[in-house]
Amino acid sequence: MFPNVQAYDRGVMFSPDGRLFQVDYAKEAVRRGATSIGMITEEGVVLVAHKNIVEPLVIPNTVQKIFKVDSFIGVTYSGLVSDGLHIVNVIRERTQTHRMVYDETESVETVAREISEEMQIVTQYGGLRPYAVALLIGGVDTTKRLYEVDPGASFSGYKADAIGSGKKVAEEALVKEYKESMKMGEAINLGVGIIKKIDQGRLSPDNIDISTITKEKGYVQLTSKEISSYL
Repeated sequence: MFPNVQAYDRGVMFSPDGRLFQVDYAKEAVRRGATSIGMITEEGVVLVAHKNIVEPLVIPNTVQKIFKVDSFIGVTYSGLVSDGLHIVNVIRERTQTHRMVYDETESVETVAREISEEMQIVTQYGGLRPYAVALLIGGVDTTKRLYEVDPGASFSGYKADAIGSGKKVAEEALVKEYKESMKMGEAINLGVGIIKKIDQGRLSPDNIDISTITKEKGYVQLTSKEISSYL
């Protein structure tokens, strides 16, 4: 045991055993966030996200968990809402700048890398704190892609992945039931079924977001009526 361990708890610095406590705390905030799931299918990418609305007077359509950041890229997050919205705005600015300069959609991997770089900066300096958010970035460029960026600013590509409070349950289900050959509808049904299991079945079009990204149609957010057909 190291003396005065709390000294390493007051800023972004390594403890003697090689930990960044502030990053650990940010990861805990993500583990308390609502569950989001992403899957690559035969036709494109599916993003399914639970909106954990706990206040009865909240207007559901003012709460959003999946966002379009470019014509062929979508992103969802789990963790601190304000951090998630800020990162989404950063992504949008960068993808739009890329489109204006190069007249093309930025690659999904480049977007994930840029998010990672943005989040890594705040793990280096005192007076800043890590972003308490993890993100799933899905899209289509030369092929279908899905990436996760965690609060420690590392990113990896996945065929299917989950973030948030139901990550463990969701990953166990994905390992058993996910197939790369799935059609879009099958993947949506799987994602909705997993979130139902995590949320004990209390789902409605008001507390779940579903989006698809395909080469033919680009980013599409399902309407409440379309979501109802999967519940």
